[in-house]
Amino acid sequence: MASKHHDADGRCPQHTFFYPEEEYRPEHLDRLAELCKLGFGDVEIHLHHDNDTGENLKETLLRFKHILHHRHGLLRKNPDSGDIAYGFIHGNWALDNSGAEGRWCGINNEITILRETGCYADFTLPSAPDVAQVKTINSLYYATDDRLRPKSHNVGVPVEVWKKGSGDLMLIQGPLGLNWKARKFGLLPRIENGELSGDNPPSKDRVDLWIKTHIHVKGRPNWIFVKLHTHGANEKNMKVLLGEPMERMWTYLESSYNDGFRYRLHYVTAYELYKLVKAAESGATSDPSHFFRDFSR
Repeated sequence: MASKHHDADGRCPQHTFFYPEEEYRPEHLDRLAELCKLGFGDVEIHLHHDNDTGENLKETLLRFKHILHHRHGLLRKNPDSGDIAYGFIHGNWALDNSGAEGRWCGINNEITILRETGCYADFTLPSAPDVAQVKTINSLYYATDDRLRPKSHNVGVPVEVWKKGSGDLMLIQGPLGLNWKARKFGLLPRIENGELSGDNPPSKDRVDLWIKTHIHVKGRPNWIFVKLHTHGANEKNMKVLLGEPMERMWTYLESSYNDGFRYRLHYVTAYELYKLVKAAESGATSDPSHFFRDFSR
C-alpha cells in the first residue's frame, strides 16, 4: 500500500516502529528489519516499566540496543562517539516519572540515563489527555534533568537556529490542540494529539490542523515538522493503518502539500526527523532532503 505513494523525492511513506523491549521476539524483529531494508521505515526503542531503578533501566536499555544492532542490524552508531544511538518513546507516556502517583516509571533521573545510554531524542509527547502531559506543547526543545524530581521535561529550551544545543536531551513533540471541526457530542472540540487510531482516524481536517500547528525550529519557520503516533499492533487500529483511511491521508498530503512551490513533502523516519532538526539548528536553508539521506548503521 505504501509503495503507491511518494513524496517530493519519490520516497514512500515511512513508519518508525518503536518496539517494546519487554515484548522482544527475535522473529518479529527479523521481519521488521526486512521491512526497513526494503525502505519502508525504521526501528527504535519503546519501553514499559514500573517501580524501576536507575541501575536496572540502564542495564535494560544497553542490553536491548545491543541486541537490536548486533542481532538484527538495526539502530546506528553515533558518528562522533561510535556508540549505538537510539530514539525513545516511554510506555504509558510516563517519561521521567511523570505518571500519576509515580506509576509506570519510578525513576526521577530517567532523562540523564537516556542520555548516558545513547538516546539521541525522545518522541513520547504529546500525551494529553493523560496526566503525564507537560506544559511545553508543539515544540522541539532541550530538557535539563533534575535528578531528584520527576517531570524535568515540563519546560525546556527551544531548538533554535545558530544556537548550540543545551541540556540533557532533545524532545520532539507532535501536534497538540483542539479540533473544532470534530466535536464530541456535537458540542465539545476534540483533542488533537496526533494519534492515528480506530477511534480517531486521519482526515483532511486533521491534516490541515497538523500543518497549521506549525511545529518548527525557532528561526526556521518554513520547515514544518509533523510527528504522528499510533499503537499499531492494536487490532482496531490496524484497520485504519492498513486500510482506506491511510490511503486517503497520503493522497491528500501529496495533492495538497506537495505542489513544489508553497510546499514540498518529505516522508521521514524518526531518526531522519531528528537529523533535519539538527540541520535547521545549524543554519541549513536548502532542500531538507540533502541532510538526512546518508548515514550508516
